[in-house]
Amino acid sequence: MAISRNRRSERNIDYWPGFVDALSTLLLAIMFLLSVFVLAQFILSREISGQDEALDRLNSQINELTQLLALERSSGQDFEDQIASLEASLASADAERSRLQQALDSGSGSAAIAGAQVGQLESALDEERSLSQRARSQVELLNQQLSALRQQIAALENALEVSEVRDAESRTRIADLGRRLNVALAQRVQELSRYRSDFFGRLREILSDRDNIRIVGDRFVFQSEVLFPSGSDVLQPAGAEEMAKLASAIVELNREIPSDINWIIRVDGHTDNVPISGGRFEDNWELSTERAGAVVKYLISQGVPPERLAATGFGEFQPIEPGDSPEARDRNRRIEFKLTER
Repeated sequence: MAISRNRRSERNIDYWPGFVDALSTLLLAIMFLLSVFVLAQFILSREISGQDEALDRLNSQINELTQLLALERSSGQDFEDQIASLEASLASADAERSRLQQALDSGSGSAAIAGAQVGQLESALDEERSLSQRARSQVELLNQQLSALRQQIAALENALEVSEVRDAESRTRIADLGRRLNVALAQRVQELSRYRSDFFGRLREILSDRDNIRIVGDRFVFQSEVLFPSGSDVLQPAGAEEMAKLASAIVELNREIPSDINWIIRVDGHTDNVPISGGRFEDNWELSTERAGAVVKYLISQGVPPERLAATGFGEFQPIEPGDSPEARDRNRRIEFKLTER
């Protein structure tokens, strides 16, 4: 008879929680990958924006220097034209002086006049030579300034090329970082999902198959009546016994999960939508929070590391079954345990 009962129980195994667990794991992985993709896109856009601003500044400086170079070239051309004019004037003055010198040598009557004209021409020649020398000095200075401007433009062009190379390298590094981060997160999600499945399977074996203890998605759910008296946050003996079993499973899980996975067991308290009247709790939110805290404190007393636990209360605002029927309210009064990343 015992063998036949065992065979019937094996035929009645409920595979639905396993499918729900797999679907929830897939959804978590997709959410992680989307988050990483958005983060990588944000970082990439900021990096590209900074590089574009630097390139715009360099291009603006190059344009300004190019305009200044063109202006200096124009000024240099003006000075060269002036020098050419002065040299022409010098040549003309030299010719006039030669003519007057010849006249002075050939005739004595107009010697005084010719001598005065020669003196004036020599003064004019000296002045023209001085102007020509100053113009040549200015042209030389302009040439030096043009050389310095060319060097600055060459340095800016080199800096622009280096910036473009760095920009390309940054884009490559960001893309590579995004790919590696996606792979690492996917591996972490898969690894934590595997431990979650093992953990829930172990809890099913430890806590047995009871209607008031069940798996909903990625959470292990206890009905509040299993743990607490109505309207109270004090664990009753039967609830403490169940929590002691759970604590031993968590302690064993803590030894198995690698230390580089930052995981926690989140304990969530929930109530029905019946308002609290009287007693020491102001509302359902306070009751749900105190119940979650009481469970966490008991698990810690049983050896569970405090850094692996978190207590939260949701009151009546996260029901798993809508409606005001007694059955819906019974299901909504619960304590949930969720294995997740911090």
